[in-house]
Amino acid sequence: MLARSSLPARHAGAGISITVADPQWRAAVPGVEALVRRAARAAQRAARTRGPLTVLLADDATLADLNAAFRGKTYPTNVLSWPRPGGGGDIAVALQRAAREARETGRPLAHHLAHLVVHGTLHCAGRDHEDLKAARWMEREEALVLRRLGLPDPYRRKR
Repeated sequence: MLARSSLPARHAGAGISITVADPQWRAAVPGVEALVRRAARAAQRAARTRGPLTVLLADDATLADLNAAFRGKTYPTNVLSWPRPGGGGDIAVALQRAAREARETGRPLAHHLAHLVVHGTLHCAGRDHEDLKAARWMEREEALVLRRLGLPDPYRRKR
């Protein structure tokens, strides 16, 4: 099981640190680091928050370990986030789970990854989706950020 210290090292500034733990990310999404950085910054601007972010691009096994350690759930999830005071935090994304979801929804993996990073960044900024009202608000905010990035609304089919 991974410990919190297994996540990327934090930086003193309000930067965005990205660790590609699963090299398949680079083959699956060309320019993956630039995409992640752009999505995280856009979400921070929308949330009017700052703070250092670390993003771990990993595999399903790593996310399953983190999900078990921090949420008591024994399966991989697509994205996990750990907020920090001031809007910063740590985000981890699972490649195989994200790729499967992208295929199932007919979206490019790059678009889905941007959405997951925006979602995780908004969680780090204090947003949640614990009830229907909060979920709808967060979905609208995610869609707005993605639109600003030139990406389609991932919830359009739901509405």
